Amino acid sequence: MDFSISKCEKVNQDYRTKRSTQTGFASPATHYTEPPINLNDVLVRNASATFFVRVVSNAFAELSIYHDDVLIVDRSVSPTAGHLVLAIVEDDFTLMVLPKSQQQTVQVWGVVTYVIHQQQL
Repeated sequence: MDFSISKCEKVNQDYRTKRSTQTGFASPATHYTEPPINLNDVLVRNASATFFVRVVSNAFAELSIYHDDVLIVDRSVSPTAGHLVLAIVEDDFTLMVLPKSQQQTVQVWGVVTYVIHQQQL
């Protein structure tokens, strides 16, 4: 068996997309060269403890949360006074702002980190 040693060289070819250097109006398809935004990367801190909850009524309009909005709830965040939380009250889920002084014990299920509003058309 003969073995030969040869030098490895880096390939000089660039496979990235390049922007057009044309003059005038840009192509309507230039936005396709940008990577898409992954909302999980942007909005979720701890994926294994994060849940998405859809609101099914307008009962929380005073909190600017409406029917069909989506709540991002993180169970790993420690709730403190003033946090918007998803709590269990009388065996039902409800939204509430955690009060500074608690007269009753509240079972906090998770802290709402984001509210995604359903756009009304």
